[in-house]
Amino acid sequence: MSGVITHQQWVVFCRVVDNHGDLGVCWRLASQLAARGKHVQLFVDDASALAWMAPHGCAGVEVLAWPDESTSFASHPASDVVIEAFGCELPHGFQAAMAAWPQAPVWINLEYFSAEAVSLRNHGLPSPVMSGPARGMTKWFFFPGFTPNTGGLLREPDLAERHTAFDRTTWLSALPLDKPLAANERLISLFCYEPTALPELLKQLSQADEPTRLLVAQGRPSAAVTVATQALHMPSSGTGQLHISQLPYFSQIDFDHLLWACDFNLVRGEDSLVRALWAGQPFAWHIYPQDDLAHHDKLHAFEAALDMPVDLRKFHAVWNGLEMAPLPALSRAALDDWRRWSRQAQQRLQAQTDLTSQLLGFVAQKR
Repeated sequence: MSGVITHQQWVVFCRVVDNHGDLGVCWRLASQLAARGKHVQLFVDDASALAWMAPHGCAGVEVLAWPDESTSFASHPASDVVIEAFGCELPHGFQAAMAAWPQAPVWINLEYFSAEAVSLRNHGLPSPVMSGPARGMTKWFFFPGFTPNTGGLLREPDLAERHTAFDRTTWLSALPLDKPLAANERLISLFCYEPTALPELLKQLSQADEPTRLLVAQGRPSAAVTVATQALHMPSSGTGQLHISQLPYFSQIDFDHLLWACDFNLVRGEDSLVRALWAGQPFAWHIYPQDDLAHHDKLHAFEAALDMPVDLRKFHAVWNGLEMAPLPALSRAALDDWRRWSRQAQQRLQAQTDLTSQLLGFVAQKR
C-alpha cells in the first residue's frame, strides 16, 4: 500500500435520508480514515444523531453544517479527495472551488452497496461532469459490495479482536431494561421500518415453545411495534412467551454489542446489515422499500451472492412483503442452521479487503 499515506485532506458530503443510516455509514468511513492519519471534513445537513451515535466524536474528523447555495468556498484549502455520498449533489460553490484548485481532487461518487450486475460493471468507472461549475472534471463510481470485484464493506481493523473480547453476560446485565433478563430467554433484536409481517411475528413469538425477549430499537421500530401490538390487542410489553423491551438509543459501538449478544437480529437499511454480517449471528434484512420495487431485485441479488439458505430467503420474502404467506417459524433448528450460514458468510467477507483500504488504494492510483 505504498503511496496511500500521502493523501491527508479528505472532504465527505452527506445528506441524511432514512433515519440517519447514511450518516452512520459516512461517520464510520470518516472515523476509519482519521484512524489512518487523514484529516476529514464531514459536511452533513443534520448531525443531531451523532450525539448518540458517536458521543465522543473522533480525533481528525471535523463535522460541519451543510452549506447553503450562497456559501463561497474560495478560501477553502485544496483537498486531495472529495466524496459525494449516495448521490447527494455537491454545493455549486464547492464545485466552483474545486475547479479552481491547482490540482483536481479525486472526486468519488460513493454509492449504496449492491450485489447486482450493474453495480459490478460500474464500480471504478469514470463519470465525466458535463455541466455546472465543475464541468470538465471527473467523478469516479465506487460501489461497496460483497465480492472481490467491488469496493468491499466497511470494517475496522480491530473488529474481530473486539468481538472475541466481548463479555456478553456483563454487557447484557448493564442494559436498562424494564424487566431483568431470564437465563432461558432467547434474545431477538428489532431494527426495522414497518414490516407488514410484524404482527404475525409478535403473535408467533408469543405462542412459541420457549420464551423470547424482543429488544426494540428507538424510532421507527418502536413506533411500528406500538402499532402492531395495538392491532393484536396485545399489551405493549408482550404476552405469553413474548416479552417486549424498549432499548435506548445506542452508540455505534453498543449497537455492535447488541448484535453480538442476540440470538437473532432483525436489521434494516445498509449500515446495520453490514454490522449484522460482521456479528456472525443469524439475521434478517428489512431492505429499504422503493416505489418502483427495485429493492426486490437488490434483495434477491444479495441472497444469491451469499448463498442464503432457502428457508431464510423465504423469511426475507415474507418479512419484506415480496410474498403474502405465513412467516417461517423461528425454531431452534432453523436458527442453528442460519447461524452456520451467517458465520460462513462472515468468514468469506472477512477474507476480502475492507472498503476503507480499497478506497485508499483506489485514490492512490488516481493521484
